[in-house]
Amino acid sequence: MSLLICGSIATDHLMTFQGRFRDSLVVEQLDKLAVSFLVDDLEIRRGGVAPNMCFGLGRLGLRPVLVGAAGEDFVDYRSWLERHGVDCSFVHISDTKHTARFVCTTDSSMAQFASFYPGAMSEARQIELRPIVGQVGAPDFVLIGADDPEGMLRHTRECRQRGFPFIADPSQQLAFSDGGLIRDLIDGATYLFSNEYESHMIESKTGWSADEVLRHVGTQVTTLGPDGVRILTGDAEPIEVKAAPGVSAVEPTGVGDAFRAGFLAGLEWGFGHERAAQVGCVLAAYVVETVGTQEYAFTHQQFVDRVRTAYGEQAAADVAAHLSTVS
Repeated sequence: MSLLICGSIATDHLMTFQGRFRDSLVVEQLDKLAVSFLVDDLEIRRGGVAPNMCFGLGRLGLRPVLVGAAGEDFVDYRSWLERHGVDCSFVHISDTKHTARFVCTTDSSMAQFASFYPGAMSEARQIELRPIVGQVGAPDFVLIGADDPEGMLRHTRECRQRGFPFIADPSQQLAFSDGGLIRDLIDGATYLFSNEYESHMIESKTGWSADEVLRHVGTQVTTLGPDGVRILTGDAEPIEVKAAPGVSAVEPTGVGDAFRAGFLAGLEWGFGHERAAQVGCVLAAYVVETVGTQEYAFTHQQFVDRVRTAYGEQAAADVAAHLSTVS
């Protein structure tokens, strides 16, 4: 059995300008805008929803399969992921395009100039899942995260046609998708992941009520930021799990991806929804306390201790039973 994680692969290039952009702008001349800014630093961070989730799964001792498209510049990133337990054998490498890239400069007032280059991500639509499954085995789940929309649609339809259980996680693509596309991406999903705002956007764009959305998916998992997570399944009682306590928040980017990784790890370990969500919340806590989506670290004992502090002895014992077998 395998766990396929499909989604964007990208790098973030983040720069800081100590002044204010507005001091260099002449309102009457914006149609002739041509300015440059001397920045003080450059941070290059690994990103993309699929590698972020795969990294978290790898930290918990699983070996997820990364499915996505990148450029020939993916070499160093691939090495990093493989060192952290991620199978990158099936990443599509473009012959002509660079890996997707987000470039952003932030000034002292937190104003930003940013651009996103999709690059090789647009070739995700060329990836077929069947040959991958033929080599790694039948999937426990195929998670379909934000990516090239045509690629997301192809993966979703293939999962339905071949009977692969899939998880719909359209996240950032919701804002750019119409109701028909969103309905196609989530209908028949075993799980639907979103944050609270995105859950309302799904209802608004699809025209489905909250109950109708739930009738089209097996389980809806909605993250609630610092309030934790809510899990709805058919006629079962709602499950609400509080976020892990004692968090020193630094940077929220990638927190949702980490939660998903922890939740999926819990499912792979055979946990019920509540326990799986607790694992997700603890992994998310590590990310929010760190600058960068894949810069956090912990020993397995530290992770178990944090589960114990947040959710009690039994939760810690359940998690330890799985992590104790992983080096």
